[in-house]
Amino acid sequence: MIHRTQQKEIDSYLFKGKAILIFGARQVGKTSLIKNTITNNSYLWLNGDEPDTQLLLENITTDRLKVLVGNHKILVIDEAQMIHNIGLLIKRMVDNFPEIQVIASGSSAFELADKTKESMVGRKEELQLFPFSYQEMVNHTNFIEETRLVPHRLVFGYYPEVVNNPGKEEKTLNDLVDGFLYKDILNLEGIKKSAPLQRLVQMLAFRIGSEINYSSLGNDLGINRITVEKYIDILEKNFIVFSLNAFSKNQDNEIRKSRKVYFWDNGLRNRIIKNFTPIELRDDVGALWENFVISERKKKLSYENQYKDTYFWRNTQHAEIDFLEIKNNEINAYEIKYNPNVKVKFTKSFTSMYNPKTTQVIHKENFWDYLL
Repeated sequence: MIHRTQQKEIDSYLFKGKAILIFGARQVGKTSLIKNTITNNSYLWLNGDEPDTQLLLENITTDRLKVLVGNHKILVIDEAQMIHNIGLLIKRMVDNFPEIQVIASGSSAFELADKTKESMVGRKEELQLFPFSYQEMVNHTNFIEETRLVPHRLVFGYYPEVVNNPGKEEKTLNDLVDGFLYKDILNLEGIKKSAPLQRLVQMLAFRIGSEINYSSLGNDLGINRITVEKYIDILEKNFIVFSLNAFSKNQDNEIRKSRKVYFWDNGLRNRIIKNFTPIELRDDVGALWENFVISERKKKLSYENQYKDTYFWRNTQHAEIDFLEIKNNEINAYEIKYNPNVKVKFTKSFTSMYNPKTTQVIHKENFWDYLL
C-alpha cells in the first residue's frame, strides 16, 4: 500500500461534526483512501454510479435516512455527484445526525462542489486527491530509486494503476482513457457530439507549455470560442487539465490575457497523442519536463495547503518566465529546463519591475529540492 499524503489530513477531520468531501479524477485512489480511513469503524457504503442508489436517495426523508444508516458510524457516498440534491442530503445528515461521519467522493469538482456549495457552508471539509506524486513515491521506496524512475514517469505518469502494474503501462492508460476520459465526461456533462471535445483534448496535449488562444482553437475545430472555453472548463473541473494565466500589472509591454494549459498527468497526455517513445528519443522532452515539474509542484502546494497564486509571464518582446508563485505580493520566479547545461538569464524587464524574492532554474539535477 502506497501511503497517501492526504491520509493524515482526512484522519484529522473524522467525527468533528462536518462532512468530508474528496475530489479527484477517476482512478486516482479516492476509494482506497476512504477504505483505509474507515477500516476500524462500522460503515455503510453507497455507490452513486448505481441507478438503484440514485433512486434510493432521491427525495429521501430524514426518518428514512436514519433507518438506512442504522447503527453505522460512517456513511460513505462514492461518486456523490451522481445523486440528485446531494448537497441537501448531506446537509440533513450533518444537521440531524452529527455523530455519524459523512464522507462523499466525486470525480467532477463542478458537479459535486456546485451541488453542495450553498447548502454546505460551514458543514464540510474538502480534500483534493491527485495521481501519485513524486514525493509520495520517494516516501514509499526511497529517493534514489524513484529519482532513477523519473524518465519513466515523464512518459507513463503516476496514475496508481499504472504505477502498480509495471510492464502494462500502455494497456492501463488505454483503458483509463477509453473508460473515463471521454465516456464519463460526455455522459456527465451531457455533451452529445464527442468529436470536437476529443480533438480539442488532442490539440491541448500537443501544445502543453505553449500559449493557447480560444478563438484560434475554435476556428481549427469548427466551433465557437465560447464552446472552447466551456470544454476546457469541463476538463479542468474533471481534473484532466489545469491552466496558468499570464501575470501582469497592466504594463503596456506585457501579455495580459493569454493562458497555458497543462495536464495533471504526463501518462494521460502521452496516451492522448499516442506516443510512449522513451524520453531519450523524444523531441518534446522540454514540454514533458515542464508539465511534470509544474503539475508536481501544484500537487505539493495543494497537499501542504500552501495557498499561492500561480502564473507564467511574457512580454511583447517574447521574454518569458515559465512559472511564478505569488503570495502576499512576494514573487518567486522559476525557469524549467530539462538540460542543466542550458544557460538561462532572467530578463531585467521582469526582475527590475517585480523584484522577485527567488529566481531559480529547475532542471533534472536539482528538481528534488523543489518537489520534496
